Amino acid sequence: MMELVKKENSFSIDNNGVTVIEHNESCPFIYVGIGKESIKQHYGDFKIKDKTIEKIPLKHVEFSGDSVTFSNCDYKVTLQLKVQGNRLVVDNIETDDRINRMFFMLKSRKEERFFGCGEQFSYLNLKGRNFPIWTSEPGVGRDRTSLITFQADQMGIGGGDYYTTNFPQPTFISENKYIFHMDTSYYCDFDFSEDDTTQICVWGKPSSIFIESAVSFLDIMNIVTETFGTQPMLPEWLLGGVTLGMQGGTDVVYEKVQKAKQYGIYVNAVWCQDWVGKKITSFGKRLFWKWEKSDEAYPEFEKLIQDLRKDNIRFLAYINPYLLKGTDMFDYALEHEYFIKNTKGEAYIADFGEFFCGTMDFTNPEAMAWYKQVIRKNMIDLGISGWMADFSEYIPVDAVFYNGKTGLEMHNQYPALWARCNYEAVKESGKLGEVVYFMRAGGIGNAKYCTLMWAGDQSVDFTLHDGLASTIPAAISLGLLGNGLTHFDIGGYTSLFGNVRTEELMLRHLEYAVFTPYMRTHEGNRPSENFQYDQSDHCLKQFAAFSQLRKALQPYIRHVVEENATQGIGAIRPLFMHYDEEECLDIAYEYLFGRDLLVAPVYKESVTEWEVYLPEDEWIHLFSKKSYGGGTVTVPAELGNVPVFYRKDSPFKALFDAITNK
Repeated sequence: MMELVKKENSFSIDNNGVTVIEHNESCPFIYVGIGKESIKQHYGDFKIKDKTIEKIPLKHVEFSGDSVTFSNCDYKVTLQLKVQGNRLVVDNIETDDRINRMFFMLKSRKEERFFGCGEQFSYLNLKGRNFPIWTSEPGVGRDRTSLITFQADQMGIGGGDYYTTNFPQPTFISENKYIFHMDTSYYCDFDFSEDDTTQICVWGKPSSIFIESAVSFLDIMNIVTETFGTQPMLPEWLLGGVTLGMQGGTDVVYEKVQKAKQYGIYVNAVWCQDWVGKKITSFGKRLFWKWEKSDEAYPEFEKLIQDLRKDNIRFLAYINPYLLKGTDMFDYALEHEYFIKNTKGEAYIADFGEFFCGTMDFTNPEAMAWYKQVIRKNMIDLGISGWMADFSEYIPVDAVFYNGKTGLEMHNQYPALWARCNYEAVKESGKLGEVVYFMRAGGIGNAKYCTLMWAGDQSVDFTLHDGLASTIPAAISLGLLGNGLTHFDIGGYTSLFGNVRTEELMLRHLEYAVFTPYMRTHEGNRPSENFQYDQSDHCLKQFAAFSQLRKALQPYIRHVVEENATQGIGAIRPLFMHYDEEECLDIAYEYLFGRDLLVAPVYKESVTEWEVYLPEDEWIHLFSKKSYGGGTVTVPAELGNVPVFYRKDSPFKALFDAITNK
């Protein structure tokens, strides 16, 4: 229960005996100030600095019922503060117009662990670091000590850091079993670096804040579901087998599908992002951003889709919220003022790297309606069963939207608008539950509008911050905030500065991907330089074996996905979701796939053994059938033998007992 304790010029909020907020003259709950930001943008990368000109502690507090006034000197903030059972709500916040920074101080302990703040690729536990809330490209390498990050920064500001992410969210969960959420789209910084304090800075007035406690992490997921919604159920066709990413046109698709079938690969779909045609840049092959089929690239497009369907194979495509200058779609949107604008009232035309585009303004109802029509007519009506709904992190801060707001306020809100555009297009076509789209960018509002997430553009390597390993805490952290259906590019994506994909990396991704909501390969940004799934007999055989394993696990996968849709419990879960053990709170590179499978992906190269922590339970190794209790164990982990365990008491035990890796 939350308890509000009032004293003269002070108060505290306690959660089950642990103080969450403590206000007095020496440590005020609220500071206000004036700041001046510097934001440098290079494509989807941002370098943000903030200069605090003034920061005033609001030492004095006065209650009048639920209304509270904080003040000091000639600054004041009034708000409503209500404690009802296990929930604290702060809303109706009013400030002076000159104030453009607010700081909220929460109590903490040195050992306290925090999770969330969106999709986190580097650290599952947030304690000891600060996390800006700003959607962006994560960057290449994401490690300031690495050469590849340095090289990426020399090209612009594209190296990234531990906190850069496509999907930030001003929400966190404490190990003390409470959730904090700030309802705002402004830039925020959640600073967990101090031992005894968490400081949250926001560049504007938040709409509201709530803190709610629970008796377990599963109960917290109920709060998450009630607050943010849940992703829809995935279609049955997607749950078994693998989607093969390929480019090159109609003949290439027929050829690659035939080869896959000869090897016994269970293919549920082909994903051809170049269905619109291609444009070559210095970065690699880029797509022609005009969202209609390319008869030149894919002749007899409808026949191809029909032929694939006969083999129960779907066709997936690609779209983003931008239109390429010089196309008829661009001209139509420009004429009807469907693009975001600059400060002069003109269409904001952005450089996306050797080609120029307009950005759809989804706050304009007519623009939203038109783009939904494009998706329905040019994609769904042709029989396309899904697509990558890419980008939406590039909104410039000086843009002006139809609703009158600037890019500074809309930047973090735009991904949810893009998600809603796709969601409504599918729903209005009557295809929700059959058509799927996957996004990398997100924020508040994505959970109920996005059918599936993906982890974005990892480097084609084994690095901790930007390689295979980074997708594990990313999936766990997303699931904790209601986005429990996610996946990654099998093989990774970004190949720069001589960094190229190996067969080993492809196979480690493959075996891990079986135990996620969706399996899909990607050729990467430079396909000709990187190993592809069909370039060796051994790799093709492994794809056949693991796609068939996926098919065998389909009843369990369906159960896990249904739990996410109906209860909001992520498919990929931290161990502490079901095991109340101190050790589980520190494990970022293992996860539970549903309740009954524990997965410890191998994320280092050239290893044949792997150390795994098992919570107290009776575990059976999925392939060897060897039984284990709790504790740290070392198991064989050569290629093709991913460390996966199932609970002996699982209701799916008979299904798991029948599984082999032969």
